[in-house]
Amino acid sequence: MTGLGSLVRLALRRDRLLLAVWVVGLVGITLSTASTVGELYGSPESRQQLGATAGSNPAFLAMLGPLHDASTTGGVLAWRWGVFGALLVGLMCMFLVTRHTRAEEETGRLELIGSAVVARHAPLAAAVVVALSASTVIGLLVALGLTGLGESASGSFALGLAFASVGWVFTGVGAVGAQLSESARTANSISGAVLGVAYLLRAVGDAAGDEGPTWLTWLSPLGWLEQTRAFAGDRFWVLLLPVALFAVLVVAASVLVAKRDLGGGLVPTRLGPARAPRSLGSAFGLAWRLQRGMLIGWTLSLFVLGAVYGSVARGVEQMLEANPALQKIIAQMGGAGAIVDVYLASIVGIIALFSAIYVVQSTLRLRTEETEFRAEPVLATPVSRFAWVGSHVLFATVGTAVVLAAAGLGAGLVHGVRVGDVGGQVARLVGAALTHVPAVWVVAGLALALFALVPKLASASWAVIVVFLVLGQLGPLLQLDQWAMDLSPFTHIPKVPGADVTAAPLLWLTLVAAALTALGFAAFRRRDVG
Repeated sequence: MTGLGSLVRLALRRDRLLLAVWVVGLVGITLSTASTVGELYGSPESRQQLGATAGSNPAFLAMLGPLHDASTTGGVLAWRWGVFGALLVGLMCMFLVTRHTRAEEETGRLELIGSAVVARHAPLAAAVVVALSASTVIGLLVALGLTGLGESASGSFALGLAFASVGWVFTGVGAVGAQLSESARTANSISGAVLGVAYLLRAVGDAAGDEGPTWLTWLSPLGWLEQTRAFAGDRFWVLLLPVALFAVLVVAASVLVAKRDLGGGLVPTRLGPARAPRSLGSAFGLAWRLQRGMLIGWTLSLFVLGAVYGSVARGVEQMLEANPALQKIIAQMGGAGAIVDVYLASIVGIIALFSAIYVVQSTLRLRTEETEFRAEPVLATPVSRFAWVGSHVLFATVGTAVVLAAAGLGAGLVHGVRVGDVGGQVARLVGAALTHVPAVWVVAGLALALFALVPKLASASWAVIVVFLVLGQLGPLLQLDQWAMDLSPFTHIPKVPGADVTAAPLLWLTLVAAALTALGFAAFRRRDVG
């Protein structure tokens, strides 16, 4: 571990702004949500009604998990924000570890550092220490903040440590993923796939019902967060599971570091054919070769996610059976079909946010090619800058429609089978998913503009997605002003299926996306490559 302290200080120095944004943002959102929940559900009666209508419904279980105890504000907070908050903590730790391990190897900086008095395992240990510390600080600040707001100390620390525990697990996942591939991008994709599987296992296990495979929840770190039961029993012993898994993963990563060459991965890059195919003779062909794996992976993933969410759509109607008062309200809205459409519109909106992650990955491939010095040889040929950028932007824009259509197809097929109308539901849900395409295009335009104007800040595109997620999922709960929620392009999308679709907002979003894209093209033509 020689050099560990210096590398930790270096990482903290480099990421001082990034870490501050993550910590302040996640803690601030959690405490703001707690305050708003206390205002909206201040009376025991309102919380009991919420527990009766949402806590045992399959649709809400798949989206948010079980509401173990609605008698306290903290219990409602753990249900409403627990899964999404833990997802963000996991993403933070995963990106931090990859950034300070595999990305440093990929750029050659780690080889220079390793030539000094630095042990072989010190860079990995430093990355683990930074990610572990960041997630733990978030958990402790959440616990102290909730205690200061008047919630029970036991429940506050159970929720805070549960948040931190998800970060611990994905610190280990990121450490192992960084050993497998020679590319930081692939390493993040591996870790992201594990996070996605964890979310799906939790969703299926939570929504399975008493006779279903509820044990799937226990296979997911996000499920362990729920099983901690913050403010509903505070089962601290569950935290031993993520601690044990973190220890196993970190030990495995440290063993793998010693078994591979610096700069190499355990899974070697496959050699290409002796002669390049004719398709690589164009900018589009090269972009297809670079983008196809990610496009196929996201298409299959969102198809499965749509199918999972679609499988529990009919469960929304169960809320009407035990609540006569709610039956009258729903009847005024248009009947049980209306509440199912509200649920479907919500899950399509969430899937659209997930598709924005694909769009940012696809667009920022340009930055990866540039920083790894592969863009200059391509642009030294007759390939123009417009053609090179445009070939990747084409996959970001067309790929958006492909992955969203796949999600709508998965949801429509499963829901259609359950209601006996496969053709009708597929058409409705594919159409609803494609309605979100202009909003996702705006995200692509923002990422391209950042890449072209301020390339060093291109990674801020990820922060844009987080902001849009908070505005969309927590904006009404936080009682934000309408102008603030209107900053998210997803706010302007009609709530389909169920709502009338008007062309005006979709047209305006498309024009905004086109303007940002044009700005990106123009700016890249006027700056130096690299």
